[in-house]
Amino acid sequence: MKLFSHTFHALEQGLDYSSLKQKVISHNIANVDTPNYKAKQVHFKTELNKALQSLEAYRTDLRHFEFKKRHFGNYLVTTRNDVVYNHNGNSVDIDKEMSDLAANQIYYNALVERLNGKFNSLKNVIRGGK
Repeated sequence: MKLFSHTFHALEQGLDYSSLKQKVISHNIANVDTPNYKAKQVHFKTELNKALQSLEAYRTDLRHFEFKKRHFGNYLVTTRNDVVYNHNGNSVDIDKEMSDLAANQIYYNALVERLNGKFNSLKNVIRGGK
């Protein structure tokens, strides 16, 4: 019997992604006026698809679908070379970056709240429901 589910690991991976995305967005914003700077972005969707393809589940009946073992990889940071927003060759769109920053903050806060809920549940179990 496993004491912890894969939820903690999945939440940790989500926090790692959000932290990396925060750094990339902050770097883009800091270089908004740097000539010939190309904005960077973090790719998560490909890693999510890989994780979903290798999802593990507990089968209670042989008629249930069989899933493979879960695997989480690194996230991919790429440079956007296909667009130029400023006259100096810079590809940072400050409006998009600020929007991404706000969305990432909401995502991060949701993960932290979920993680806190998991720890509170564990604390409740350890105390015996008191």
